[in-house]
Amino acid sequence: MEIRVLHRRGMGIRAISRELKMSRKTVRKYLRDPDLEPAYRPRAQRGSKLDPYKDYLLMRIGEAAPRRLPATLYLGEIQARGYEGGITTLKTWLAAQYPKEAPATVIRFETPPGRQAQVDWTVIRRGKNRLSAFIATLGFSRYSFVWFTEDEKFNTLIDCHERFFDAIGGVPQTILFDNMKTVMIDRNAYGPGEHRFHSGFREFAKHHGFSPRMCAPYRAQTKGKVERFIRYLKNSFVWPLESRLGGQGLVLDAITANAHVGTWLRDVANARLHAETKSRPDERFEDELPYLLPRGPAWQTLTPAIPANLRDIKVPQHDLSIYDAVGGLV
Repeated sequence: MEIRVLHRRGMGIRAISRELKMSRKTVRKYLRDPDLEPAYRPRAQRGSKLDPYKDYLLMRIGEAAPRRLPATLYLGEIQARGYEGGITTLKTWLAAQYPKEAPATVIRFETPPGRQAQVDWTVIRRGKNRLSAFIATLGFSRYSFVWFTEDEKFNTLIDCHERFFDAIGGVPQTILFDNMKTVMIDRNAYGPGEHRFHSGFREFAKHHGFSPRMCAPYRAQTKGKVERFIRYLKNSFVWPLESRLGGQGLVLDAITANAHVGTWLRDVANARLHAETKSRPDERFEDELPYLLPRGPAWQTLTPAIPANLRDIKVPQHDLSIYDAVGGLV
């Protein structure tokens, strides 16, 4: 023991007491009994500021399962309940509640202001009560737009684009898509990189002056900016809202989601400090806005007129050639 070592070096009881910061009575006790060894008591663990909120957090984790919500969301909720600790303590505790996942490496390419937007659909719920989200992210600023729908049909896609253009007050020069059949019918139909586009979408793009571009097949990560935002949207907005509604026996639908997503985009998503740009998307968007193409009038689709002699015909089973008689509908 250190007391005996110091004593053998010639140090007195008073000096040992000062050196080891213990009472002289304790020093004498161990010097009198050579066989006595100190009994160290385990230190009582200090309570964490997070302790009073762990039951609530476990309840919220259970409500969101199997989805993993971000620590920033939980931090806001427990701060509203009086939590005064930091987010690091919360993140450390949350990490222990989930299995570790290896992060995927994604290479992203930066684009000049106004040059590109990345667009994609994401399915929130399949089946009878389908719920999808249209997401568009500007490449330079990372400024994003979201609109929830009940389908991903052509007319819905056009409507979402018009809403996107309204929201940003302009049109990006190019828009990057994945393999949407409502955008591209046949890849490389006329040669490498020469795709056959959906005729309606081709006219829509021509009307607004932007160029549609397609991701390479099986390389959706080339749309990394919008793909990453999709994960952020689900974790930070969709799953929290869905879990709260589920706790009340309600189901998230497009009307409810659209009623809330605008505020979330304005106050959270586009106002946060972006991890890659180290800037707020809404602030970078102010620099990008002058480079967008002018926002013209909305594109008006024309519904082919049906000949009068065919309007009331009901054909239970017929050859597909009948469609040729109603204006060549595809």
